[in-house]
Amino acid sequence: MTTGRIQTYGPGRIGEYADTACRNLRLPTMRGQFSEPADAAARDQMTYRGFLAELLMAECEWVRKGLPLCLIDDSGTGKSHLLIALGAEGAMAGFRVKYVLTTKLVNELVEAADEKVLTKTIARYGPVDLLCIDELGYMELDRRGAELLFQVLTGREEKNSMAIASNESFSSWTETFTDPRLCAAIVDRLTFGGDIIETGSDSYRLAHTKARQQATTAS
Repeated sequence: MTTGRIQTYGPGRIGEYADTACRNLRLPTMRGQFSEPADAAARDQMTYRGFLAELLMAECEWVRKGLPLCLIDDSGTGKSHLLIALGAEGAMAGFRVKYVLTTKLVNELVEAADEKVLTKTIARYGPVDLLCIDELGYMELDRRGAELLFQVLTGREEKNSMAIASNESFSSWTETFTDPRLCAAIVDRLTFGGDIIETGSDSYRLAHTKARQQATTAS
């Protein structure tokens, strides 16, 4: 599922296309509720990401089933905004949600291990229905940090949902997790039975900066 290039459809075909896509992706709730949030998005001038977040959270089964969700692609393409939006929608739907940066989580786990309270720290993440981990793959993790993160992911596998955002493709994660076997195990935990959303390669921050510069030059 990608959000790179937006295909244009006539008004009469949008509903038909959405219905077919939801059938193919096995998203029955989203299929049944597409029209109402689509009308609301048009009325409220909602962004594409906001609309996508609304639709994904309407399909609450992935959270209830403890399945993972991965937001992958280049920096500046809206992954963090979408991750936060998903978390906010999840919280409003009654789920227990926690958002954390990868480096902050790993540092917390390392400190807990040093202070002999690792089990207690990991247990705090257990009751969370949806754990949103941002900026995974931005920085290299040493083996100890990667192993501690793996413990958190393993403890949640098929029990509670995880949603992650990364600006690196899975094939590049060996630069973050330098042990190939550990890297493969982490990718497996984060993708098994879940969904992968590619947000494209066009940086919205860069586009905004260029537009602002052009406006300044024109004025």
